[in-house]
Amino acid sequence: MPFGNLSFVLREVIIGTVNPSYNRHNPMPSRYLPSSCVLCACGAVLLTVSAWAQSSDQLPAAPSAVLQQRQQSPPAPAAKPADPPADSKSAPAPASTQKTEPAPAASQEQKDQKADSLAAPTNPPATSKTTPKNAGNSSFQSGIPEDSAPEIKIGVNEVNLIFTVTDKHGKFIKNLTQNDIHVVDDHKSVQEIKNLKSETDLPLRVGLLIDASNSIRDRFKFEQEAAIEFLNQIVRPKTDLAFVVGFDTTAELTQDFTNDNEKLSHGVRLLRPGGGTALYDAVYWACRDKLLKTTSPSGQRRAIILVSDGEDNQSRVSRDEAVEMAQRAEVIIYSISTNTSGMILHGDKVLQYIAESTGGRAFFPFKIEDVANAFSEIQEELRSQYALAYKPPDFRADGHYRTIEIEAQNNKKLRVRTRKGYYAPTQ
Repeated sequence: MPFGNLSFVLREVIIGTVNPSYNRHNPMPSRYLPSSCVLCACGAVLLTVSAWAQSSDQLPAAPSAVLQQRQQSPPAPAAKPADPPADSKSAPAPASTQKTEPAPAASQEQKDQKADSLAAPTNPPATSKTTPKNAGNSSFQSGIPEDSAPEIKIGVNEVNLIFTVTDKHGKFIKNLTQNDIHVVDDHKSVQEIKNLKSETDLPLRVGLLIDASNSIRDRFKFEQEAAIEFLNQIVRPKTDLAFVVGFDTTAELTQDFTNDNEKLSHGVRLLRPGGGTALYDAVYWACRDKLLKTTSPSGQRRAIILVSDGEDNQSRVSRDEAVEMAQRAEVIIYSISTNTSGMILHGDKVLQYIAESTGGRAFFPFKIEDVANAFSEIQEELRSQYALAYKPPDFRADGHYRTIEIEAQNNKKLRVRTRKGYYAPTQ
């Protein structure tokens, strides 16, 4: 369409819209009607879009206005969290920070630095307790409980001992009398021996403690079978009782005191190797919470059979604390080393120290099959012991450690084995 005609059409449309009577006097040519309709529709659309675009809410602000707005109203700082009430407790730390990490092996080496000396412990202060300083607040499964150790009741100025006598060939001597022995208590000779008798039939209370750590995994099965055979032979149904404990990082009581050999055998077979070694914790607990609590009207002997390589790396108590508890509970410890390397290692010295300090004996098999022989020798010794009661000279109930020495007077070749001392009770 020529631009002149377009202008004419627009003019006619505008005039007709403003003055409707104009169309009656000046009718628009028919050829211009379609064009005029299209133009009207386009104009209406353009007016609508323009009105929407001019809305002030949709238009972006000028840069200067934005800058001015930022300068006048900086962002408000983040609100501080509300303070907790004064009586509220702080939130607990994550579990990873609350767990007590096991002591490294180096610390256990420091604890055991006396293993070579086999010296008797020195007297603690009169007010000292036997509960470990780092015992913590835990149960048997995780360490040593917090409550203090009960005192040993020796009686009114009377000490009771179990001891063994052998000749130079290791044969047990069972026919000694009071005149055949000499007792020294706290470096002073004992003048009054109240009772001495061979106690081959004295009831036994035995704890079998088996190392179930990874360090003995390759020979664990054989040790289990040897231990089962030992229990079957040593426990008499009517008089004796035994329990079974396996220990790695923690100790586990798999069978409590019983004289049922089937239950004891099942308790041994339940043990599974794995983890570190908390040997001292196991000895401490077995003496304090099991053997110390046993009583018998006719008397009894308390013993622990400890099967381990002696390498402790997880205990919360020290070696000397474990030995002290055994002495307080009047427990004899027999240790069987599972080290078959042919060399005397650090753990072997630890086992020897524990055994000799409590009047027991350490066994070092050259091969794993000899473990069964060690169990047989322990069985024979437990049936070949003496029970002794005497009045100590200058006895004071002050809680101090008192050494014990026994020797055969008429035959210096005989060897007497008993615990190295005891702790006097406190008033």
